Amino acid sequence: MLVDCHSPWSCCLIYNFYPPAFFPLIDECRKPWKSFVFSYSCHFGPWIQDHLSSGLCAWQRNHSCEQFSYQQSYPFPTAPPVDPFAKIRVDDCGKTKGCFRYGKPGCNAETCDYFLSYRRIGADVEFELSADTDGWVAVGFSSDKKMGGDDVMACVHDDNGRVRIQHFYNVGQWAKEIQRNPARDEEGVFENNRVTCRFKRPVYVPREETIVDLHLSWYYLFAWGPAIQGSITRHDIDSPPVSERVVSIYKYEDIFMPSAAYQTFSSPFCLLLIVALTFYLLMGTP
Repeated sequence: MLVDCHSPWSCCLIYNFYPPAFFPLIDECRKPWKSFVFSYSCHFGPWIQDHLSSGLCAWQRNHSCEQFSYQQSYPFPTAPPVDPFAKIRVDDCGKTKGCFRYGKPGCNAETCDYFLSYRRIGADVEFELSADTDGWVAVGFSSDKKMGGDDVMACVHDDNGRVRIQHFYNVGQWAKEIQRNPARDEEGVFENNRVTCRFKRPVYVPREETIVDLHLSWYYLFAWGPAIQGSITRHDIDSPPVSERVVSIYKYEDIFMPSAAYQTFSSPFCLLLIVALTFYLLMGTP
């Protein structure tokens, strides 16, 4: 059995063994700080040999090793650096992915108050979210335009500087975290006072009532807000934006929604007021 990989000059002591309970000890021979090359032969019968190489100790049941030799090799290389977060592109919005932008006209993923994109990749949908906040940014999938009974994916900035993707289910006005999280290939970053993330989730997850089927169309609820010790709190605005109509992952559009600061002259009441004032000025006073 392999029992000792801690010495730089001897990697493994090999003995006969039989109980499978000793199998987990293979982890003792996967120390990343040294690499060894072995050559030895083991009798399993007249025709079977077992070889060890590249510092990985392996064994099989019911064998005995007659001899082995070793030589020290180079240390394992250090782990490569983590790739930086790739910036969210907007030039392909409406072409190869769907986008929602909320904020100043002409804003992008780095300047909008809120940004979301989605695109199909095989059996998954990839989402990209970004918001002007130091807490969290989320999207909810709803059968109506109201909060309650909704599947929610949130990217949360915690006190350690990490951005974690979490799964929630809205119960009334309260978001309950669900341990079964469909997100994968998760990445996120907090930069320039913005929380930005990217993740995939399956289009369909069977037998799970808190995870909607994205083959179907849903209203998208957009929200963001502060976090306290990595826990989300109430969203920043009283009435977060909602998609005007249901969204299909099979249709890519680039939709802009002006934030409250840019809605003054686009609301029905203000347009009616402008028309009335114009009519009054053109007609003149009696």
